[in-house]
Amino acid sequence: MRQRPLRPLGVGLALLLAGCSSMNAAPSPEPAPPPPRVEASGECGAERVQDRVGRTYREALGEAIRAESDAASMRVVRPGEAVTLDYRPDRLNVRLDEEDTIAEIVCG
Repeated sequence: MRQRPLRPLGVGLALLLAGCSSMNAAPSPEPAPPPPRVEASGECGAERVQDRVGRTYREALGEAIRAESDAASMRVVRPGEAVTLDYRPDRLNVRLDEEDTIAEIVCG
């Protein structure tokens, strides 16, 4: 059985019709609403415990920092430790250096 070569006019017409069919696509959805604003108002109480920066971290010191700051939650972050990047203004972050010395106390 012998095959017939495609005719250039037929191929061009098929491509033209295929291009027209995408013109009737559904409209794009509405843009997403903006994320809620988070005000950094010092809700974690970090300013009240800044005198602990430079001290060696111990569990008892951590409990005292948490109690005095009145933060809703606290996390201790050591070098190389994985942490979530979500910002929570009521959470106290106590960042330590390689020798367990408190390097920074911030909200987030």
